[in-house]
Amino acid sequence: MLAAIAVAIPTSVFGLTATAAHAAPSTPVTSTLVSANPADNVPHALNGAAYAFAEIGNTVYVGGSFTSVRAAAGTATARNYLFAYDRTSGALQTSFAPVLDGAVQALAVTPDGRLVAGGAFRTVNGVARRNLVALDPATGSTVTSWVGRGDGGLVRRLVVRGNSLYVAGAFHWVNGTQHSLLARLNATTGAIDPTFQIDASVARRGAELVWGLDVAPDGRTLVAVGNFTRVNGQARNQVVLVDMSGTPTVANWDTQRYVPPCASTTFPFYARDVDFADDGSYFVIAADGGRGTGAYCDTLTRWETGARGTALDATWVQDTGRDSITSVEAADNVVYLAGHFRWLNNANGTDNPGAGAVDRYGYGALNPINGMPMAWNPTRSGAPAGTVSWGPVVFELFRGATGLFAGFDSDGLGREYHGRLGMFPLAGGRTVAAVNAPSATPGFLYLGGGAAGTLTRVPFDGTALGAPVAGGQPNIVAPGAAFALGNRVYFARTDRTAGTNGQLWVTTFNRGAAGAPWLGSGYNAWFGASSLTGAFYLDGRMYYTVAGDDRLFARYLEPDGSVVGCTAFVVPTQGVAWGSVRGMTYAAGRIVHGTTGGALRAVPFAGASVDGAAAVTLATGSPAAAWSSPTLFYATS
Repeated sequence: MLAAIAVAIPTSVFGLTATAAHAAPSTPVTSTLVSANPADNVPHALNGAAYAFAEIGNTVYVGGSFTSVRAAAGTATARNYLFAYDRTSGALQTSFAPVLDGAVQALAVTPDGRLVAGGAFRTVNGVARRNLVALDPATGSTVTSWVGRGDGGLVRRLVVRGNSLYVAGAFHWVNGTQHSLLARLNATTGAIDPTFQIDASVARRGAELVWGLDVAPDGRTLVAVGNFTRVNGQARNQVVLVDMSGTPTVANWDTQRYVPPCASTTFPFYARDVDFADDGSYFVIAADGGRGTGAYCDTLTRWETGARGTALDATWVQDTGRDSITSVEAADNVVYLAGHFRWLNNANGTDNPGAGAVDRYGYGALNPINGMPMAWNPTRSGAPAGTVSWGPVVFELFRGATGLFAGFDSDGLGREYHGRLGMFPLAGGRTVAAVNAPSATPGFLYLGGGAAGTLTRVPFDGTALGAPVAGGQPNIVAPGAAFALGNRVYFARTDRTAGTNGQLWVTTFNRGAAGAPWLGSGYNAWFGASSLTGAFYLDGRMYYTVAGDDRLFARYLEPDGSVVGCTAFVVPTQGVAWGSVRGMTYAAGRIVHGTTGGALRAVPFAGASVDGAAAVTLATGSPAAAWSSPTLFYATS
């Protein structure tokens, strides 16, 4: 939580609130979502679980704890812990036939095209080779010249950046040298890199291990999560950031949000997975554990890569309401998450859907700027009778060349049978354009409060007002607070028609004309939108005011699905009587708002705080435009 930006507040009018993080303002981004309909040609694992994926050319490699697989249209075939298939046809690659005696937990591809496997095995192809091996990707034979060796324990994660192979897991020796839970090898040769000596240790409870690992695309930052409390002698509870621009060192980065215990004593640690964004500007952490006081249990959080300091808090927090998140993948300006959850946007629920909760059964997609759920909902359902319908863990999300792979411990995906693995293809997905409040000038202020079904249109260049002209807008029905977002207008209906009062409705708005309205989201009935006295949208947030309350409030709002955030925040302000605001919009870098006295005022706003000392009066009001209606929005046409 960035306290200088906003803090969570209690307000019974708009539903319960909970301590959460409120992102510093950031510009909306265009996102590319994969299809919610899984590909039909992906093979099935018939037991165990799928843990890891890799791709070389048109071949997909899958590691796990399974012992039997079959092609989508084939028959059961013995495959112990690792198999390959053709991405186009889905046919199993019979020529690839390594023999391992234990689960494959991690896969990676070296720069020269070899497949590296890590896991819990002791022998490979009949020869002792514990937990780490390089394989010929065509045959599965061991690459004997590759000198990388595991020395007991478990290899859980492998990441290749450049010619470096990062190894994480539950071990204390690699290549015969001491390395506690983390190591770096030359990816091509397997030789140990002696300059990387980052040792994690001292479990919270049980066995110490690194469970999740990622390295920024530029190779300059590493993040590891798991069951440890110290790294190179420094206190780092479950999460460590490593600076690697020179000799790798533990970064001056620490958070207390993974120190307290969670509600469930069955989780010795709860930071489960981590992934960097495509551009490396931020990373996300998935957690399980059961909700805990002051802790990021059962959450998905965003962290800025460049931040440094102690007692850091996340940029934003997505809360399931005490359900586990076990895997995360940030790709294409989307944050995908998976696990054993039933709802998102559920900070107000505890094993039940609280105010604001959105149904998401095991899979979700979040907008990276505010952590809100997008309209993507494949679910973990579809397992036929006699198969495993709901296992506790999705072990892996992996963005491949043509879609998003998932590895799990059950048999349902996207309302279809998919045994232990599946892939959501890019084909059939969609692009979600970045939208924001219109702010270019000149444009028009639209003001309600006149005859029913009309809005007054007032030219506005950011400073001066033109002559008001009333016009018919029968599609903006009984409006209260209203705001523009891209080419749409959101408005709260204040009429008493069943199913409309108190909810946000949406209409297209083009060249001053509103289209037929629709209910923005069925998830927002809990939100008392008709009680707002003014509202505007900017950079992933809906800002609003309430009669008689001199605070400026904010909630996240996701345009893709029109979902309102479950947590309310208050924006630091001084010198503005927000309780007397009637109508509010954003234009030309300022909050423009009406008042109970009929005047129109403006105050500078950059998303962080408001200083009323810089406020100015734009108009005192007139019979043609009395600026005292909650319906006020700015549009460029």
